[in-house]
Amino acid sequence: MRGMILAGGAGTRLFPLSQVASKQLQPVYDKPMIYYPLETLMSGGVRDICLISSPHDLPIFQRVLGNGHQWGIDLSYEVQPEPGGIAQAVIIGESFVKQEPFVLVLGDNIFYGQTGLKSLISNFGGGAAIWGYRVQDPQRYGVIEIDSSGLVASIEEKPDNPKSDLAVPGLYVYDGTAVSRAKDLTPSDRGELEITDLNLSFLDDGQLSAVELGRDVTWMDSGTHESLLESSAFIAAIEREHGQKVACLEEVAHKMGFVSRAEISETIEKMPQSPYRTYCERSILG
Repeated sequence: MRGMILAGGAGTRLFPLSQVASKQLQPVYDKPMIYYPLETLMSGGVRDICLISSPHDLPIFQRVLGNGHQWGIDLSYEVQPEPGGIAQAVIIGESFVKQEPFVLVLGDNIFYGQTGLKSLISNFGGGAAIWGYRVQDPQRYGVIEIDSSGLVASIEEKPDNPKSDLAVPGLYVYDGTAVSRAKDLTPSDRGELEITDLNLSFLDDGQLSAVELGRDVTWMDSGTHESLLESSAFIAAIEREHGQKVACLEEVAHKMGFVSRAEISETIEKMPQSPYRTYCERSILG
């Protein structure tokens, strides 16, 4: 299955940091934010990935990430001319997905723990699948109800009186009809194609299922100064406690069998001397 990462947007909530670099290139502890959604896709077995960003930021992503071959993946790039909503990314990626199922992840969403993405991809039979994550303040998010069969009973966007405490993170799996459905959407009052409306299209046809993330999974949306700081503190604490890095893409690629030991050794050899290189040498090469 193919994967798309939306790393666009104006990043206004992170001003003036966003004047320096795209939101998804900001540091989350010791790695660029974009490493984390890449890890989500790679750990799910996704190797053909398209990154969508603004005309200004796309060349920086290309410089930082390259073609992805160092991690055993194929990275391509598409431009989102101006912020037009998450569902617009589905349309932009039309030639990439080629009417086949795909995963869409938002570039500022960080998942720590087992999301179940790999299993869902293996058993995906069509329609759409989203995730639910229990939060204390569901009024701030898209909120879903899940029935006993795992299908979504309702979706509400930032409801005053939410029917559940399950927020919708930025991770979605769609079948090939998603592009045509996105093209039929009407822009919202803010002039964007909303991902909730795309999900409602599948819901109306009884084709929207959901996976509830367990308590052993942490989801972070790192789009504000406060959440960016909290995400960095969380990743730093996890890495110190376990002695293992989160979203070390070289390590993920090797564990997934995307690259051989010789290939990853060559990649590490090109790194400057740094704590990151030292970790890769110790954890991968022994």
